[in-house]
Amino acid sequence: MIPVPAGVKVWLATGHTDMRKGFPGLSLMVQETLKRDPMCGHLFVFRGRGGGLIKVIWHDGQGACLFTKKLERVRAAVQN
Repeated sequence: MIPVPAGVKVWLATGHTDMRKGFPGLSLMVQETLKRDPMCGHLFVFRGRGGGLIKVIWHDGQGACLFTKKLERVRAAVQN
């Protein structure tokens, strides 16, 4: 678990994002689209087209962090 300081805002990007982008590409999106500084210490969350992958960028004061999470789809079995 990574402790996030109190008062940190979480920004969710609407729509889908090209998940091939790394920190430089995503931080450019933050600057151009959200008009925010990606180094401000807030969390910026992006999701892929299918919704099964998210990326979070965060500058923790010491350096840039890029977190990736693959979400698994769990389907309940239909019983007859």
